[in-house]
Amino acid sequence: MSRHQGSSGKGKPSGRGQQNGGGKGSEKGEISNPKSKSFARGNAPIKKTNVTPKKSSNPNEIRLNKYIANSGACSRREADVHIATGLVSVNGKVVVEMGYKVKIGDEVRFDGARVNPEPKAYVLLNKPKGFATTTSEGKGRTVMDLVANATTSRIKPIGRLGRNSKGLLLFTNDDTIHDKFTNSKKGVTRLFQVELDKNLKLEDLKKIQTGFKVEGKLVAVEEVSYIDGASKKEIGLKIKNTGNSIIRTIFDYLKYEIISLDCVAIGHLTKKDIPRGSWKHLSEQELNTLKML
Repeated sequence: MSRHQGSSGKGKPSGRGQQNGGGKGSEKGEISNPKSKSFARGNAPIKKTNVTPKKSSNPNEIRLNKYIANSGACSRREADVHIATGLVSVNGKVVVEMGYKVKIGDEVRFDGARVNPEPKAYVLLNKPKGFATTTSEGKGRTVMDLVANATTSRIKPIGRLGRNSKGLLLFTNDDTIHDKFTNSKKGVTRLFQVELDKNLKLEDLKKIQTGFKVEGKLVAVEEVSYIDGASKKEIGLKIKNTGNSIIRTIFDYLKYEIISLDCVAIGHLTKKDIPRGSWKHLSEQELNTLKML
């Protein structure tokens, strides 16, 4: 027998109450007193229960064992064992509490090595002028604006290029690659094309080649030369430093003004097929070569 909404029927109600509880003059057999103890489906008394609202979880926090598992170091169960045995630290403090939650930006170390729950990303930007190399907000236009859509991983630039400098800048969340650049002995070289306000004298070129002291500190570069087919105002200069302040130090000391500073290569990586202001992800071959440098 089919059910019809609002149909009247004698006898006991069917046990399926209407959502709105009826209007004026209820149908026969319906309970019209909402205060009655039997005002419920099938005339059964309503049981009052205390329901505690479920607390919403913080989307910026993640359980420590999941954080470690996401990094690929081990499974969640194995992470629990390592946590319990004191092999895991958060922001420098050992954590043995099960269910401990961390923020994505926390420093988590497993057996001394830092772990990262994000996929590794390697982004090469051809920076234009007018963008500061910083991850801080409130600094105007920054290089982070240029790579905002490159990846969901929290990448940061390796080294610096001045706001008015241009050229290649590598971003990653891979600490191993970052450490490779900052190692003064085994660092990755960067090649700059420098345009000066006047021709570089040969004697000054030789000074840069041999190195000299500024305020008691040795200033030295890997290589320096005139650029073939260009005026002697244009210089090729190779350094291992992650910044470019050493270049300005050199030419300030020698009384030259830098008109343009362009990083044209990082190790084997070049600007080929990367227009100014654009970026690309490193290929597997490029990454492997970078790791072997």
